[in-house]
Amino acid sequence: MATARVVHRQPALWMQCHRTAGIGICHRHTSSSSHASSKEHYKVIVLGGGSGGITMSARMKRKLGAENVAVVEPSEMHYYQPIWTLVGAGAKGVASSGRPTASVVPSGVKWVRSRVQEINPDTNTVRTGNGMEISYQYLIVALGLQLHYEKIKGLPEIEDWVKFKIGSNYSVQTVEKTWSALQNFKEGNAVFSFPNTPVKCAGAPQKIMYLTDAYLRKTGKRAKANVVYNTSLPVLFGVKKYADALWEIVKSRDIQVNLRQNLIEVRADKQEAVFENLDNPGETKVFEYEMLHVTPPMGPNPVVKGSLLADEAGWLDVNKETLQHNKYPNVFGIGDCTNLPTSKTAAAVAAQSSILDRTISQVLKNEKPDRKYDGYTSCPLVTNYNTVILAEFDYSGQPLETFPIDQSKERWTMYHMKADVMPHLYWHGLLKGFWGGPGPYRKIMHLGMK
Repeated sequence: MATARVVHRQPALWMQCHRTAGIGICHRHTSSSSHASSKEHYKVIVLGGGSGGITMSARMKRKLGAENVAVVEPSEMHYYQPIWTLVGAGAKGVASSGRPTASVVPSGVKWVRSRVQEINPDTNTVRTGNGMEISYQYLIVALGLQLHYEKIKGLPEIEDWVKFKIGSNYSVQTVEKTWSALQNFKEGNAVFSFPNTPVKCAGAPQKIMYLTDAYLRKTGKRAKANVVYNTSLPVLFGVKKYADALWEIVKSRDIQVNLRQNLIEVRADKQEAVFENLDNPGETKVFEYEMLHVTPPMGPNPVVKGSLLADEAGWLDVNKETLQHNKYPNVFGIGDCTNLPTSKTAAAVAAQSSILDRTISQVLKNEKPDRKYDGYTSCPLVTNYNTVILAEFDYSGQPLETFPIDQSKERWTMYHMKADVMPHLYWHGLLKGFWGGPGPYRKIMHLGMK
């Protein structure tokens, strides 16, 4: 996630350049650099100060010593993005999601306050936006993915999202606009989109839909509202067990779900959203809206995409079991920037961090990596202001549940975990390199049985 600065003024600018890999957290300050200087060398350079970058920086500090580790990250703030679902619904404040990057970079680790300009794995060097050239022995890429609001026609030109009742829980600049649109809703269509690209947290576009339904019921407006979920996917959710449970919910709450519908244009002056039918190219449908929640198209980090480290689609090309690069053995990847065929979530980063830590330890000893990442990821599907379906699954799309209960059922205990436990675990466990996912606890919970 170290590729784009957050611009607070003109939406057209930040829409074209908004980084999104991770999130951030706490620890003491570090030495930092923001000016061009002579070439520097570190045993390990971590690119990106999101969730993956910070947790691996902490792990590498313990393994190799802080003086041997540098992290490249331009942003002054680190955000816990999973909580933005609740911010958009008014259940949490946006201020609770962010902390200064200086407080989450491990103490003593060199913080290079600049974006990544270029990666050259043939010469083991990284060039930053402020003119530095840094060489490395080992490289960990944690640059996240790129949001592309600008690919939706008409959206970049809209400067006042509140006026036109548009929001998006995928950006710190727009998440509170979702809450404004929800509060200002009177009657008509509340429309929610899911793009025809890979996304991070694939459950988030429908979480805000369920919360909108709940809010409108609570405020007595639901009878005059149509809640519409237009998704580019051919399914409601990628794992059948949870999809079946979600279909029951949308039917019971009279929510309209339209599959294979992709948002391509917003006509703000008319409050219209235009969707293309992916099963019938060229066919479009216009939806009038009273509230529109946009999930932007997403794509590879541009620095990764333009480097020798990318696969054909532009994602970091790593071994799906060890997280080691498929061509350059001293390069590793974690999180949203990779081509790992699993859902892009902070929970996935946690599980990956434990595997990657082990992989790097063995590479340092000239041993063959033996621990394998199974694709574990998790999506707490918020279905109300007090209930969550906790989806957990692996590469094969099969449930990989931590608790010895049916997690496809809505539970208030899982909401408490999402809203209160997980943020604490993120800031004080994951970012400090101590939380590697629930794998060991799953075995205990299930008494060692599958």
